[in-house]
Amino acid sequence: MSETSAIIKESSKHHEQTSQSKQSPHPHQFQMGHDTVEIDYEALPDNSPIIAQLTAGAFAGIMEHTVMYPIDALKTRMQASNHLSNEGLIQLFTKISSTEGAVALWRGVSSVVLGAGPAHAIYYLVFEATKTTLCNNLLAQNTNNTKNPNSVTTRPAFITDERHPFIASASGIAATITSDALMTPFDVLKQRMQIITEATAPKSTPPTMTKTFLNIYRKEGIRPFFISYPTTLILNIPFAAINFGVYEYTSSKMNPEQIYNPLLHCVAGGISGAAAAAVTTPLDCIKTVLQTKSIKNVNGFMSAAKGLYEVGGSRAFLRGLKPRVIFNMPSTAISWTAYEMAKAYLLKE
Repeated sequence: MSETSAIIKESSKHHEQTSQSKQSPHPHQFQMGHDTVEIDYEALPDNSPIIAQLTAGAFAGIMEHTVMYPIDALKTRMQASNHLSNEGLIQLFTKISSTEGAVALWRGVSSVVLGAGPAHAIYYLVFEATKTTLCNNLLAQNTNNTKNPNSVTTRPAFITDERHPFIASASGIAATITSDALMTPFDVLKQRMQIITEATAPKSTPPTMTKTFLNIYRKEGIRPFFISYPTTLILNIPFAAINFGVYEYTSSKMNPEQIYNPLLHCVAGGISGAAAAAVTTPLDCIKTVLQTKSIKNVNGFMSAAKGLYEVGGSRAFLRGLKPRVIFNMPSTAISWTAYEMAKAYLLKE
């Protein structure tokens, strides 16, 4: 072997070792034609048990909704028309704490815990499954040329990167359509309990989730628990698209090697959550009116929007913007960080 050939071989070997050292410690693989494509840390391995994937999603959902729950309660109070006022976030917090007690800001959290676990378990399971399917069908694929075995051709594809925002957004939309069907009734219970005040429910008879459910069912039937589902989808589909799309894009820029990094996952999640929350606030105001029945004779998206405009004008559609962003920025960051952390343990060999 010539000296030049030896140098080239050694350089090639060194390059291969360097490339392997930069790979994610737990790559996810799937077959595309004759080739095995490495998917970055973002996806769970095919052989991970379903219960493990469900556990990761449930853990993320419960953490997301409970840690920042009091801020969500303030947002609901600000959006419900019978609570509309010029009070700011701090003023409203002080008022509720002094007149109703701090426990009032946690009213309804049991409904969230009960619903968020299974709903987010399904949410992330559908997200992962949809993402893998889209990667299989939309990514560029290398195939061997049968006439010339040494040549490799690339199949044209709309998507060339498994972290493309389109894949993340489409997967998030599929996930939210599925999970919201399960979560919406629990969300209705949560918001009904959040708007209960000292005047409507004295401290001597604090409302419980069961009492609230039975009270709604006896007076209004089963319809109120699902009346906001179409509006919830109108809200959450763009929220999910923005959330997942921005998260994937931000992650790819901040963490191009796709290694497990809680800080970067947290920052990317916070950015995506704040962006999604700000853009979809008007839709969230309409959903709150539907779920809380704070405007009479409201029976759908358009009637809720019309009633909200009549009560507070165009500014009514921005009610709760600050607490919504304040809630979603850390809660989404917590959700993504918790989910990535759970996957990190699940992916350990």
